[in-house]
Amino acid sequence: MIAYLKGKIIHKGSGIIILENNKIGYKVFLGEEFFNSISLDEEREIFIYQQIKEDANDLYGFRNFSDLELFELLISVSGVGPKSALGILNLAGGADIKEAILSGDSASLTKVSGIGKKTAERLVLELKTKIAKLDGGKELLNSAISFGADEIDALISLGYSLVEARLALKEVDPKIKDSGERVRAALKKMRVKS
Repeated sequence: MIAYLKGKIIHKGSGIIILENNKIGYKVFLGEEFFNSISLDEEREIFIYQQIKEDANDLYGFRNFSDLELFELLISVSGVGPKSALGILNLAGGADIKEAILSGDSASLTKVSGIGKKTAERLVLELKTKIAKLDGGKELLNSAISFGADEIDALISLGYSLVEARLALKEVDPKIKDSGERVRAALKKMRVKS
């Protein structure tokens, strides 16, 4: 099994790259964020998940071992394949996905094409304890409750998901202590992004 590749990016297109290593080109599927951070002709180290099937031998690449580990957890859930797992990782960073699962935010996961309500709920149910056991899982669990519940509830009641609310509140100036002002600042941040 291929677990890691290091080489030169010789082709890039439609969510895939070809990485040359010892005069062999490896076709690797990447998530959107990682794909956009890669340039042609640059040397890269990529952690690999290799999926071997009857009719295919696909490689999926990740910038770090933590993202690979999360990907493997995601595809361990019935109904979640590699493409859907990459879609989930594209939704937000690995830490934010872990946080959404730990806090039970299945609604955020349904934004990914191919992930319905039942699959999202299954992801939360099956992965919550596994993610809590990973390195940093306890920190994420504690950070999942670090914002005031009233601030998060206010943003959720306005139609934002838990992940969107947390991301916006993380960006608010920590000097702002009043909950109402923090919610207004978070709303401004979200409006600027959309």
